Amino acid sequence: MTAVSVLDHDGALPEGAAKRAAVEDMFDRVAPRYDRMNRIISLGFDQRWRQRTVRALRLPAHARVLDLACGTGDFSRDLVAAGHRPVGLDFSAGMLHAAHADAPLVRADAATLPMRRGAFDAVVCGFALRNFVALDAVFAECARGLRPGGRFAALDVTVPENLLLRAGNAVWFRGAVPLLGRLLADDAEAYRYLPKSTAYLPPIAELERMVSSAGFADVEHTTLMGGSVLLLTATCA
Repeated sequence: MTAVSVLDHDGALPEGAAKRAAVEDMFDRVAPRYDRMNRIISLGFDQRWRQRTVRALRLPAHARVLDLACGTGDFSRDLVAAGHRPVGLDFSAGMLHAAHADAPLVRADAATLPMRRGAFDAVVCGFALRNFVALDAVFAECARGLRPGGRFAALDVTVPENLLLRAGNAVWFRGAVPLLGRLLADDAEAYRYLPKSTAYLPPIAELERMVSSAGFADVEHTTLMGGSVLLLTATCA
């Protein structure tokens, strides 16, 4: 089967249905090496970021948590370790096949979640917001799936405001990461896309407005790793 290009011939990012098909194909391809590349790209800090996110949910024991765009199940494993009951959901069959999490796994689209209203105490999403085609619909579905007072938390990459840190971010993510992707994952295109895909994310203030409009309150954010990582949290109104 011919791979779907995740970047146009001129390096432009796809939109709409083309984006969905390209992103699904890309994650199917990189799934076997995804965990190792995550550790390298994040310099090993991704585990700390996820643990901090789980703490930010402030959940009682045995809470039911939807791990949205669960990938290979890193967040689900952290949630189990914290005493919660996660359900992992992803639209990439390759990622679900490579997952190693002690949790139920479901293949579905985040914009049309197969769950009843109020089914979960929390939703977490790790480094996937920029990969969704319809972000407003995803936030609305998260609100529908949460009980009143349920918590939402999402990690994603962002660009530092500090000019020096921004330059360092560009050297690493736009220079070193594609090279590492070519050498270690044999997929330079995928690891060119991942740094460039930050362009899909609206500014933080707009993201917070979108989350509020979807039915959330207490929308807050913090940045980690010198402003290179965003942690967005909210409570279902």
